[in-house]
Amino acid sequence: MIRIGILGDIGSGKSYVANSFGYPVFNADLEVSRLYKKNKKVFKKLKRVLPKYISSFPINKNEISKAILTNKTNLKKIITIVHLEIRKSLNLFLKKNRNKKIIILDIPLLLENKIHNKNDILVFVDSKKTEINKRLKKRPNFNNKLINKFKKIQLSSSYKKKKSHFIIKNNFTKKSVKKDIKHILNKIL
Repeated sequence: MIRIGILGDIGSGKSYVANSFGYPVFNADLEVSRLYKKNKKVFKKLKRVLPKYISSFPINKNEISKAILTNKTNLKKIITIVHLEIRKSLNLFLKKNRNKKIIILDIPLLLENKIHNKNDILVFVDSKKTEINKRLKKRPNFNNKLINKFKKIQLSSSYKKKKSHFIIKNNFTKKSVKKDIKHILNKIL
């Protein structure tokens, strides 16, 4: 099985690129949303460590945001609880897809949390800052302070770019992304 890890800035189009490969995708952000909506064990743990912020099940993302913005140690508490569950979900995904030729890892903190293997093929999604900012502002729950908090726990884009085997220039057109993906797949298959 070939594992392809997708790297890039918040809002650079990582999920779009990941889904464009046409292979099974593990999307950590979707998994986190699913945990907040369906996992009572995660709710109980978060309520225990953040009783002022987490009030009812399913977990409201606005409560999570408020906890993160109020106190910088809260983000670490949330990460400690949530990432353990995300790793379990990832292991299930890997087991389920073990016979697939390729799987795609769309995990924002892939390098930071040392989730990648040394044999993973890393693809950096490179997008213009102005385009990223335009796209982020269109998100329904856009919060610049929150985005900056998340950026602080991430490795720099230049580091991720250097670590990557391939770079996809995402100018937010299907044609250019498809062409770059085809090139990558031709190289690795």
